[in-house]
Amino acid sequence: MKACLFPGQGSQFVGMAKSMLESNSKNESILLEANDVLGFDIAKIMEDGTEEDLKATKVTQPAVFLYSYSRFKDNVDLNNIEAVAGHSLGEITALVANETLSFKDGLSIVSQRANAMQRSCNEADSTMAAILGMEDEEVKEICGGIDDLVAANFNCPGQVVISGSKEAISKSLQMFLDKGARRAIELKVSGAFHSPFMKSAEEDLRKAIENTEFKTPKIAIYQNVSAKRIMDPSLIQSNLIAQLTSPVLWTSTMEAMTKDGINQFVELGAKVLSGFVKKYDRSLEIEQFL
Repeated sequence: MKACLFPGQGSQFVGMAKSMLESNSKNESILLEANDVLGFDIAKIMEDGTEEDLKATKVTQPAVFLYSYSRFKDNVDLNNIEAVAGHSLGEITALVANETLSFKDGLSIVSQRANAMQRSCNEADSTMAAILGMEDEEVKEICGGIDDLVAANFNCPGQVVISGSKEAISKSLQMFLDKGARRAIELKVSGAFHSPFMKSAEEDLRKAIENTEFKTPKIAIYQNVSAKRIMDPSLIQSNLIAQLTSPVLWTSTMEAMTKDGINQFVELGAKVLSGFVKKYDRSLEIEQFL
């Protein structure tokens, strides 16, 4: 059984549009439609923009969505896969891929999500850090003893990303090392994603999501918030709202998918999730379309 995986923010690169068009000239229509939905020329930025241009949140998230979705359209037949999942932003791409959301609605939600998250980032001095070489429960225990600090992304065994105020992150890094972490690295991000610091973004996004039609998906999605196989559109909707302030349960998602018999994975547009899959279980098959 096979599933498709869609990456999140951070997998952007210079020349994304060029790569899309070289793969399939019909992708020009995707880029032109995106310009109309977003209200700015993202196609030009994805073709000629610098690394710095692509880092702007309002550009990064739509760009990653467009690129990974184009890789799916060019290389995957929905009839040949059993499920989808996406990491953070990638969950919205997965919902377009399995036809829960239309392309236009999915991109609109991505855009509103990016802008809402940026506003939340501007409200507080917050960030994230990667903790390597510790058990999930150990990371959660340390976070529980520090104000304004939570475990945000459970990516794979031995890799957890934490979110919090810059003060809390700074205070905690040496503590993690003293408790046995192999590495504790502050990340270059603009805010504390998947934490209570995103509460105002969650409320902004709620309006957009509740006013969007979510159809019954053609195939199941495993969502970040619950790590469970979901087919109910209303539950998909509420989970997507909760995602901004809840941890990404990616390790648990891999566990749930493999327990359900999925043993082949395809990552669309990056290699990040492929690495997580291999760290979870090296016997699993994984391929990428880059």
